Parts: sequence; structure tokens; C-alpha cells
Amino acid sequence: MCESDPFAATLMYVEMPKYYTWNQSTKKFQRRKQGTPVPDWPQVFSTDALGRMYTVHPRNDECFYLRLLLVNVRGPKSFAHLKTVNGHQCQTYREACQLLGLMENDSHWDLTLEDSVVSSNAYQIRTLFAIIITTCFPSQPIQLWNKYKYAICEDILHRLRIQTNNPDIQITDEIYNEGLILIEDQCLTIANKLLIEVGMIAPNRSMHDAFNQELNRELQYNVDTLQEFVRNNVPLLNEQQKQVYKTLMQAVDNNTGGLFFLDAPGGTGKTFVISLILATIRSRCDIALALASSGIAATLLDGGRTAHSALKLPLNLNTMILQRAIFPDPVQWENC
Repeated sequence: MCESDPFAATLMYVEMPKYYTWNQSTKKFQRRKQGTPVPDWPQVFSTDALGRMYTVHPRNDECFYLRLLLVNVRGPKSFAHLKTVNGHQCQTYREACQLLGLMENDSHWDLTLEDSVVSSNAYQIRTLFAIIITTCFPSQPIQLWNKYKYAICEDILHRLRIQTNNPDIQITDEIYNEGLILIEDQCLTIANKLLIEVGMIAPNRSMHDAFNQELNRELQYNVDTLQEFVRNNVPLLNEQQKQVYKTLMQAVDNNTGGLFFLDAPGGTGKTFVISLILATIRSRCDIALALASSGIAATLLDGGRTAHSALKLPLNLNTMILQRAIFPDPVQWENC
């Protein structure tokens, strides 16, 4: 059409229905015979007719890029013409889009995800992201992940808050890791590709089980109950206990860490002080591990566990295998 009609060569593909109709018998566009005359173009009439192009899924990559060219290139004369940029005929429509700057800086995929965040849930955004990185090959997929990772993982955070009955839980690297695992599972289904093969961050799958079980275990405490326990018992501390409590909480608040050994005769309130420190940390929705070297000692503390169980320490200390449970911002208290 654009070869034989100079006016058609000035139009975008989607503008054609405004000036032309489709002749079903000849399979060609023909000029409208009625409407508003177009200045400087004899026998050309315009109407209010709108053209609509079919939506193409990004997974159907070459058709998707063909559509992208049709809505950006004026007067396309042929499929080969659409692939030609500055005299160079590209091998694929995607290559032509890249040379024309239609995909420069991944702006197109950025806008696609931005639109999806407004109208889609986290699962749908995650699926779209997986399709984009496995079939559309953005140049900077990690930048797209960093920009939209909260929206991608929002349902994981919401589900965790419901499971633990704790609305104060905030997003963590472990939640983002869980999101990456779900995305990688979809990438394997779509294209049999790992995230690292499409330029993304590889998730830590060894954290997957720990995320589902260990993290939930440590975040199941009732914050209101803990806060009340702290309010009622801090005033009951004696001077020495207050000094211990203050010293350890300063190390927690300042994120300085440290190794502390609480040494005192039996019956002087060591367990009481440690329990109060655990409750204070947990009441802030942080994680505090109550670890002991024996099961009997572990039962004295709320949520107490043996170090071998919590940290997966091997019973045979000569083994070369050491699996470690990983938690966000862990604070460990050892009751010896």
C-alpha cells in the first residue's frame, strides 16, 4: 500500500482505518470516499474511525516486536522494510527495535511492569517478570528486579504476616530470596532456564526450607503480650540485673554485637534477665534465638532450643559438613 500510495506512506499502521477501509474481496486497503477532506491531499477523506491492533504476549517475541515496529514506524512498505534500519536489514524484528532505540535502557519493559503494578496482583507481576527475562531478554534485568521486587514479593510478605499473626513484619532479604525462587521456578517451566542464565541473581535455595519453617517459628510470638511482659518486669530488676540488661540491649541497639558470659550463683535471676532480653527484642518484631547446650537448659527459656538443633551443628565434630540456619539480623543468646 505504501509503495503505491504516497499519503499512506505518511501514516502509522494504526492510523490506516481513519483514512482507508479494508476490501475483503481484494484483500487491500482502499481510500474512503466520504468524510472530511484532508488539506493538500486530493481525494483523501478522514473519519473518526479508530483502529485497534491485537495485543501480543511478550512470550511470542517476534510477533511482539513486529507489533512494536508497526506502531512506531511510518509508512512500512513490507516486512523486510520494517527490518531495515539505516540501510541495514536486520535478521530479527527485535534487532530492528534495538537499533531504532525502541528498547533502549529497557524503558519498554520498565513501562510494562509499571503498568502491571497498578492493575495486577503480585503473582501476575511475578509471572510477567519471568516471561520478560526469559523470552524478551532485557539488557539490565537486575535493575528491573531491584525496582519492582517489593511489588513482586508483596504476596509473600502478606502471607507471612497472616501465618504468624504479626502485621508488623517487614520485608527482608529472605522474603526477596523466596520471590527469586518462585521466579526461577517459573523460568524453568517457561524456558527451562535458571535465573543466572538470563542475567539475574541466583537465589539461595538452601534458605528455602529455613524460610518456610525457621523464620515462621521465630516470628510467631504475640507482640502485645511480649510488650506487656517487658513493661511489667523491667521495673522488677535489681541494680546488677539492670546493668546486665542495659549493657546487652545497648549492644543490640547499636548493632555492635559481642560475646557476653553471665556468671552468677543459682537462684540469682539469670534466666529471668535473659528471658526479659529475649522478650524485648522479640517485641520489636526482631529475631532472638534462645540457644542452650542441653535440652534441659533450653526448656527454661521461651522458644529455647539446643544449639545443635537450631544451627544444624553436627554431632560428630570432626565432620567437614556444617549446615547453618540463616535468619535476618539474628541475635543469639547461649544459656550455659
